[in-house]
Amino acid sequence: MSRKCLLEISVETLESALAAERGGADRIELCGNLSAGGVTPDAELLRAVRAQLRIPIFSMVRPRAGNFVYSAAEFSEMRSSIAEAKESGMDGVVLGVLTKHHRADVERTRQLVEFAKPLPVTYHRAFDEASDLHQALEDVTQSGAKRILTSGGAKSALDGAAVLAKLVEAAGERIVIVPGAGISAVNILEVARRTKAREFHSGLSAVLPYGSGEYRKLEEEVRKLAERIARLT
Repeated sequence: MSRKCLLEISVETLESALAAERGGADRIELCGNLSAGGVTPDAELLRAVRAQLRIPIFSMVRPRAGNFVYSAAEFSEMRSSIAEAKESGMDGVVLGVLTKHHRADVERTRQLVEFAKPLPVTYHRAFDEASDLHQALEDVTQSGAKRILTSGGAKSALDGAAVLAKLVEAAGERIVIVPGAGISAVNILEVARRTKAREFHSGLSAVLPYGSGEYRKLEEEVRKLAERIARLT
């Protein structure tokens, strides 16, 4: 059966967002400070990127780098960031909350999912720090999130492909598993073949360091990814 696969690219500047769009990205994950794993981008960047891009933009909602166990004040800040994302015309938000026992925090995640409506929520790679990924899948699904960005608990999506395949199968049509981490034009077809996923995420940090300013090269690398993913349709 034919299927259309989707390519999401994480960026932290307007210039890189435009380069990713020119290269053929289907969606942008907009972050601040990608070298620290991505945090909430400021409102000025949200508005600037929204004004110039035509493709969907999902905004990161992460109040700080480090772990994903948040204080009451940080949780409140996440709500404010979601409100800002909605006001700025974002198409979705990306977040993740864990309990101190290394489980997906169902109650807090559900609250954020409800607050974000009608925007869909992607549960980010906090998922990979859960002690039991299959339990985390059920927990995140229960929260109402629409997607899970994950490497299958491994250093890269290719390394975690076997686990990702099991997660994709277990998720079925309930939630979308989005492989991410270390995906490039060199390996995306192999990741796709082994996981049977339909959406893929890349920051291209393996081939292009964050903040390099090489926007033409970024565009070229995204184009290579887009061309390879087109073979899967």
